Amino acid sequence: MKRRDFFLSLSAGLIGAHTALGLSRAAFAAADGAPKTGGTLTATVWPEPTAGITTVHNFYPNAVVGSNIFDGLVTYDADFNPQPQLAESWEVSDDQLTLTFHLRDGVRWHDGTPFTSADVQYSATEAWKKLHSRGRITFANLESVETPDPLTVVFRLSKPSPILLSALGAAESLILPRHLYEGTDIKDNPHNLAPVGTGAFKVAEWKRGEHILLIRNEDYWDKGKPYLDRLIFRIIPDEAGRAAALETGEVLYAPYDPAPFADVARLRENPELVIENNGYDWQAQLHLIEFNLRNPILADLRVRQAIYHAIPRQELIDVALYGLGREATSPIIHNARYFKADLPSYPFDPVKAEALLDEAGHPRGADGIRFKLRIDRQVLPAYISSSEFLRQTLKRAGIEIEIQARDTAGALKAVYTDYDFDLNNLIISSYKEPQMGLLRLFYSKNAKPGVPYIVASGYQSAEADALIETISTETDPAERARLFGRLQEIILTDLPVAPLYEVQHYTAHNRGVKGVEANPDSGISSLKSIWLEG
Repeated sequence: MKRRDFFLSLSAGLIGAHTALGLSRAAFAAADGAPKTGGTLTATVWPEPTAGITTVHNFYPNAVVGSNIFDGLVTYDADFNPQPQLAESWEVSDDQLTLTFHLRDGVRWHDGTPFTSADVQYSATEAWKKLHSRGRITFANLESVETPDPLTVVFRLSKPSPILLSALGAAESLILPRHLYEGTDIKDNPHNLAPVGTGAFKVAEWKRGEHILLIRNEDYWDKGKPYLDRLIFRIIPDEAGRAAALETGEVLYAPYDPAPFADVARLRENPELVIENNGYDWQAQLHLIEFNLRNPILADLRVRQAIYHAIPRQELIDVALYGLGREATSPIIHNARYFKADLPSYPFDPVKAEALLDEAGHPRGADGIRFKLRIDRQVLPAYISSSEFLRQTLKRAGIEIEIQARDTAGALKAVYTDYDFDLNNLIISSYKEPQMGLLRLFYSKNAKPGVPYIVASGYQSAEADALIETISTETDPAERARLFGRLQEIILTDLPVAPLYEVQHYTAHNRGVKGVEANPDSGISSLKSIWLEG
């Protein structure tokens, strides 16, 4: 498919630590000079966050904004080793069943209330463990949380949990103020849209559809930070408008692919802009198709295999994404832990796809169509372009695709509450440590209507469930690799999902913006180390 023809059609169709908290390498690089205080950073984020917290919807815009308002127990360095944040230090018992955190003294919530161990206890037991889509797996072995004094928190585990310290950053497990949430329904608490955190910035104004204004937290525990006085996230729905705002300097910082893929090469040539791919490795995102196995057509493995064989994945990357991606061969990306190379494969093979569909009893009709399916499409550019590409591509195999264009809330309800979908077009964070993000797609015992990004397919496998349960407590790296290898084999054989490509996000910022960190999670981390030149 030629890119010109594709886009013409698209447009028509629309473990112990006592280390002092380290300073950002980028912020204090000699080339940047000494950080300067003051000024306003105008940024943009799209889609608009659904809340200022990630607890009930771990949506990346929520994390982009929320990590500036909230802190986590820990943060991470360039090698993804945990570093102190609200926890100054911690110890893990020899049997790995007890984690003791020593909290930073003198920290206050933005309303002046002291931050204590009670806040951590409440967040862990009532929010992370019960409501967070990944936390339901990550904290499954968390049996109780003790608070022997206001600055000590003790996690008691029923079994070892090897990934716990990898999941305690602000973007993943932000700590909620107990005094504002206890006794309420967390999902509907008004402070979700008027957040009160412990982070570097406080919410001054949230004008829906226009902007979110954050101001400097003068009482922030990390003295001297943030460097900025104000941080404004503008809501700009049009991607061409976001590109123009970057080029004119109206917007100085924009994460998560702000401009059209077609514009990236031009933006790279702009001497006033920096385009970089740092900050997304921690999430290890993957674009995949999730099949609704409740649909009798898709319940047939031969049909799922045929659909996978009918998709030219490299062409999808080249045409729809302008090369910004890498073909996926597994639900774990190639540079994450436990990736297995030798797996059942489904290379582009239209002849085999046709044969499988015939064998499954779906001959072409007089109009050339075998059957019709729906594909859900959200508002991100990658969803828009890939949905149209898949519509055109699968029609060659006789599958007519109807694109269900929904806003975020509508898509979440249709897919994860009503299960009213056929093909879920999904970008998912599998994470460098894939136990954090991948297993939720396949662990049938964790399925619960209304919780986003958990087993929408209806997939059930006793072997996969048993492997996932063993992985969750196995601490030996070699054995974990073996278990994850077998799980990948099962998934690529049963095919509840079809991995398409590994996502390659980019951030664009003005060259005068300094202190942009290069850590694996900096795309969704606090901007407290950023400062403005001049």
